[in-house]
Amino acid sequence: MTDICLFQTALLGYLVCTVLYGVSLWGKRVLPAKAAAWLMLAALTFHTLSFAFRWSATGGGPAVGLYDALSFFAWAMAAVYLALQLKTKTRVLGTFVAPVITLVMVVASVGLGGAVAAPAGLRGSLVTLHVLLSVTGEALFAVASCAGLMYLIQDGLLKKKRADQLSRLLPSLLDLDRINHFCLSGGFPLLTLGVLAGSLWARIVWGSHWQWDPKQVWTLLAWGFYGFLLHQRLAIGWRGRRAARWSLAAFLILLILLIVGQPLFPTIHRFV
Repeated sequence: MTDICLFQTALLGYLVCTVLYGVSLWGKRVLPAKAAAWLMLAALTFHTLSFAFRWSATGGGPAVGLYDALSFFAWAMAAVYLALQLKTKTRVLGTFVAPVITLVMVVASVGLGGAVAAPAGLRGSLVTLHVLLSVTGEALFAVASCAGLMYLIQDGLLKKKRADQLSRLLPSLLDLDRINHFCLSGGFPLLTLGVLAGSLWARIVWGSHWQWDPKQVWTLLAWGFYGFLLHQRLAIGWRGRRAARWSLAAFLILLILLIVGQPLFPTIHRFV
């Protein structure tokens, strides 16, 4: 029960953060955004403690279940955003990040308190590595998409000369592009390592690295899409508006594949 109370406290903290970030942007004030950042740090602390109590009680990790996978995704998003905020001072980006974290936490709460015992085939370090690396990579992609969306909005305002009143609040286009680049550069290798860990685990459990499972297929498609985008940034020099558009499109594709594919196609990945 302790982990549930801590999770609910973290959820409440993220929700209040969302409100404070909205007030900051709507009222064109920096103070609510500063308060929201500190509150998100507090919520992240409670969230971390909820994992510690839960995994201590079960003796496992974030390997199975809707609650564990989505809750860890939200945790990773919050941790990445706060780390980036320290480096870039992009407080108002939380206006886009906090609602996503809150929404994911709300969906995760559907599985709150449910059974967490993993089947025998899902126990082991490879499973934990697979989930941790893959979900962290996807969380980085989510933050990149938020930075991309804010870049497009701010760029549009600047072109229309309507950003004067928001100029001291909105992150610079350079900072947003740097965040986009950092998240793509970090998320892609993490997802790659996560896929490789899952492939090794599949070989051990099912006797084959590749099962033509729908989730494997759409993960490979998303991996290829992000690989293409990262190549274009590094080799071709994509920056700014084009990179922002493609990172947003890539995450929307990943999201659609997960939302549409999971209920429509039978998959052996029902545990996540």
